[in-house]
Amino acid sequence: MKKITAIFGGLLLSINLIYAQATISPAPAQSKPIILTGATIHVGNGQVINNGYISFDKGKITAIGEGSAPNTAGADVIDASGKQIYPGFICPTTNLGLVEIEEGAKGTVDDWETGTLNPNVRSIIAYNTDSKVIPTVRSNGILMAQITPSGEFISGQSSIVQLDAWNWEDAAYKTDMGIHLNWPVVRFESRRGAATGPPQESPAEKAQKAIDAIVELFTEAKAYSEIPKPAVANLKLEAMKGLFNGTKKLFINADGAREIIQSVAFAKKFGISIVIVGGGESYLVTDVLKNNNVPVILTETQRLPDNDEDDVYLPYKLPKMLQDAGVLYGLTGTGFWRQRNLPFEAGQAVGYGLSKEQALSMITLNNAKILGIDKTVGTLEVGKDATLFISKGDALDMIGLDVQTAFIQGRNINLDNLHKQLYRKFSAKYGLKANL
Repeated sequence: MKKITAIFGGLLLSINLIYAQATISPAPAQSKPIILTGATIHVGNGQVINNGYISFDKGKITAIGEGSAPNTAGADVIDASGKQIYPGFICPTTNLGLVEIEEGAKGTVDDWETGTLNPNVRSIIAYNTDSKVIPTVRSNGILMAQITPSGEFISGQSSIVQLDAWNWEDAAYKTDMGIHLNWPVVRFESRRGAATGPPQESPAEKAQKAIDAIVELFTEAKAYSEIPKPAVANLKLEAMKGLFNGTKKLFINADGAREIIQSVAFAKKFGISIVIVGGGESYLVTDVLKNNNVPVILTETQRLPDNDEDDVYLPYKLPKMLQDAGVLYGLTGTGFWRQRNLPFEAGQAVGYGLSKEQALSMITLNNAKILGIDKTVGTLEVGKDATLFISKGDALDMIGLDVQTAFIQGRNINLDNLHKQLYRKFSAKYGLKANL
């Protein structure tokens, strides 16, 4: 009975989420030139333009500068005086769109595949553009994301999406661009009651066994990639070809200094490009990272350190440490809905050494470079996508961020979401004025 009740409750919750939010349709393609004027423009590369303008047409930026726009004929002109313009924030390594309700509704969770070595799993085909979480993230300036599967050791392939689409095909910006590996860690578990029975593997033996399996798979994959036309196609090894010809990156989840060093040595052995995700102790091995051109995607700053003996402010200081060491670094959050806090996580690092523009670059240009999409997004420059937003205040500050208008590839997107609708609903109930 309890199980039936739990399932029924989960279904009701799912139904409520489906019908509680009115349809928010994706925006149509940009139909005419648009010019934003009078704003403070944060380019994303450290440059700030005061009282600036930015124009875009057919989804691409056509002009940007200080003062008045040189040509406004035939364009929609939006006065953004006193406001601030930013490149759209980019969120890497997230299961946004793959998970809707974490507990109680298993049918809404599609980020994990059975098995331990799944390089052929494609996250993009499970991406749900109708997720009610996506608009809440978008309302905080996050306009692009790297949709990433979860798993035990090799979880699968990630793809980059823009966050305003009818279906996953429309959303896809760069498909199957990375494979994700969780580097095995020696975990010491309680052995209470384990004195009887057959001997068990030690944590170190378990970790080494997993590493051996990973090495064996990569050895096979590299040999397979060197065969021009395999007589029999192997889906797992086919998916890994891109790692050896440079068209894909390997994202390795590793926090400890030892695991990071092992990961770098592993990458050198197979001649592949890697990105460290997590990097809690990356500050201890910055020379290794810099000398091998290995970037780091940090996971959150607003958290406790990994080790009891660490400086309690270490997560806040990590971006500045990597900045000073010359290591390319980006930032992500945990899970899916918490990605809406990405700008505030970046802003937290400002109080611990980064400049505001460096913190902005961490979630725009730096993330774009790491993901290999910096030629088209990440900064506001002529020829790049018009993926940007207007905020009433400082976008890296929880009080200042107020996204009033946002564009993805020039399309003026709908910024409504379930949270705003509920705010308006209950404001009306109690006779309060809703400002959203």
